[in-house]
Amino acid sequence: MIRINNIRLPLNFDDKTVRRAVCRELRLDDSAVKSAVIFRRSVDARKKDDVHFLCTIDAKLNTNEDKVLRRAKNAAKALPYRYDVPKWNGGASPVIVGFGPAGMFAALVLAQSGAKPIVIERGKDVDSRTADVQSFWSGGILNTESNVQFGEGGAGTFSDGKLNTGTKDSRQRKVLEEFVLHGAPDDILINAKPHIGTDKLKDTVKNIREEIIKLGGRVLFETKLTGLEIKDNKICSALYERNGEKGRIDTDSVILAIGHSARDTFEMLDSMALPLEAKPFSVGARIEHLREKTDRAQYGKFAGNKRLGAAYDKMNVRTADGRGAYTFCMCPGGVVVNASSEDGRLCTNGMSEFARDGVNSNAALLVGVAPEDFKSSSPLAGVEFQRDLEQKAFETGGGFNAPVQRVEDFLNNRKSAFLGEVKPSIAPGYSLSNLNDILPEAVSGGMKQAIASMGKRLSGFDDGDAVLTGPETRSSSPVRILRNAETLQSISVAGLYPCGEGAGYAGGIISAAVDGIKCAEQIIKIH
Repeated sequence: MIRINNIRLPLNFDDKTVRRAVCRELRLDDSAVKSAVIFRRSVDARKKDDVHFLCTIDAKLNTNEDKVLRRAKNAAKALPYRYDVPKWNGGASPVIVGFGPAGMFAALVLAQSGAKPIVIERGKDVDSRTADVQSFWSGGILNTESNVQFGEGGAGTFSDGKLNTGTKDSRQRKVLEEFVLHGAPDDILINAKPHIGTDKLKDTVKNIREEIIKLGGRVLFETKLTGLEIKDNKICSALYERNGEKGRIDTDSVILAIGHSARDTFEMLDSMALPLEAKPFSVGARIEHLREKTDRAQYGKFAGNKRLGAAYDKMNVRTADGRGAYTFCMCPGGVVVNASSEDGRLCTNGMSEFARDGVNSNAALLVGVAPEDFKSSSPLAGVEFQRDLEQKAFETGGGFNAPVQRVEDFLNNRKSAFLGEVKPSIAPGYSLSNLNDILPEAVSGGMKQAIASMGKRLSGFDDGDAVLTGPETRSSSPVRILRNAETLQSISVAGLYPCGEGAGYAGGIISAAVDGIKCAEQIIKIH
């Protein structure tokens, strides 16, 4: 099989179009091509009057492929991806703490190996969790153990289910294939910017859980890690609390896939003198525009084409003081969500369903912060930085009504008195505010510079009627749990594997899942 890169296809391509493109690129007659399928597809929208797809195509030929390759410029041998799960050779069941992407894929690979892993997850199963979240968004009480941050699937379950990643690790293909095998749309295997959508992601993670159980694993919901027993610098057991009862699981392997919002767990680990450090992350707010206007700005006359869907964009700038400012986690046709997990503190995120057909599109507009911006040198100083912003937001909004502000008012440092054509999508409610009073000056100033710069690159991004909803504080973990780069174990405790986004080693669903697989492999390797 031959893999051909940089093949241009029109938006209305079909199977015949794909075959013709292969024949043209390889200078072959149609009879010489046995099959041609798209391996990867991205949108090229640099010229608004000529939006098209750029594709990588896998072709099987009825002629000598080596001979064809010698004259082909953009082609090479294509080797099908294969992931061979290592075999478990015996020992105590590994314990995975957390059932987000990192914990889920660690558990899946361990279960496939025969290890019979035990997962403990502080939140609820995805159906019960969804009910709690919907109740909160309808004006109910926040459940601090079952919300957008905690529960089956992790924080990514209530997001866009975006699967694009910067990681080059080949294991990402394993992640995508498992998602498809368990119910995700199969086009995530070819789209350069794949997404599942919150609505479809829920069933997918449930199916993965059922697969883990079928293979002999256990998944314990509403079960919170309360401690670790360590002897001679080695893990002996994991301590937990479930339904008010305390328990322990004897094991020599614990994967800490706790997520970026498990602040009480960070505090517990710090009290044990486990090596932690504060790390850089980013904060800011969600910015909402009308989806149709964003689509036109990105795709011109091609906006509305079903194959393009809602427009996605990512931009970044460097601020005057050297900070990075960028858009992140765009949710085309989605909504801004109240992602709070602590009483008296409010934070936001974005979410969209598979169709991405909502009235607004939103993205995080973030500015980088670093340990030198924090109030102390504590490993948990970043956590306190987040909490301070979230508490100010809660107080400004008068509870869980999120502070919102028109972009024009934000740029002019005045509290919004009215809304324009863009209406905030966040529930349970919002309060017209001045985000400059909540965000640090370095952050608000950086956001203003970014809005001006990005407005020149994407028409309408700086529209005065666009709406900012804040704060967004949970872009990534504020803590790194230090580990050995080769063994992936804690630098002080053998058998303890800090893992995924919460431990400071990933940023998004795919990279977290890949890190979970890598930790699972390390455990299998020594058993």
